[in-house]
Amino acid sequence: MSEPAELPLPPPEVQAEHLRIAEALLFAAAEPVTPKALAEVLPEGADARATVAALQAALAGRGVEVAEVAGGWQLRTAPDLAPILRRRFEVPRRLSRAAVETLAIIAYHQPVTRAEIEDIRGVALGQGTLDALAEAGFVEPKGRRETPGRPTTWGTTKQFLAHFGLASLKDLPKLDELKAAGLLELRPGALTPAGAEEGVLPPPPAERDEEAPPPLDPEDEGARGG
Repeated sequence: MSEPAELPLPPPEVQAEHLRIAEALLFAAAEPVTPKALAEVLPEGADARATVAALQAALAGRGVEVAEVAGGWQLRTAPDLAPILRRRFEVPRRLSRAAVETLAIIAYHQPVTRAEIEDIRGVALGQGTLDALAEAGFVEPKGRRETPGRPTTWGTTKQFLAHFGLASLKDLPKLDELKAAGLLELRPGALTPAGAEEGVLPPPPAERDEEAPPPLDPEDEGARGG
């Protein structure tokens, strides 16, 4: 049996032990490892970014790679191996269409209230949809809007960035790309305020009049909550 390929030698400023520490931390971490978190475990004076760059070079062409996501780094399988892994591992349950639309609205309009989400979608939002997104770790409360009733606002999480391979919200795909992929089926103009096509996150829409609720979406579970 042939011997496994040896990792290339790290540059002089990065010691082999630093690479081992970084690789072990990224492998064990459940979330992206920030430069600060890596620096805390590396020997004093070690450069976290130089260490990760050396690790990226060392893993080039192998089964795993270092990806920069959510302001940190994470070990991920090589993209070209995805078809093989899909055949081997069970795919988790997909989000409903209502949940996907809601997540897209939150991502591009955050921080956004539930009433604003309903106003954009044109249908009432079941509490189960928000609960499912929160349980998946994709969205979380971001405070309250300083308007009557002080409704809760929602935004995406670091786990959302990590799951979709985004370094930051600036890397969100353009809206036409989402529509071409069949991920958005909203009413015309729902996610196209000024500046959106240029990748700039738009401001939240105006508060909706609670006295005129939109029709309930059959894919959204239950009645509207508070």
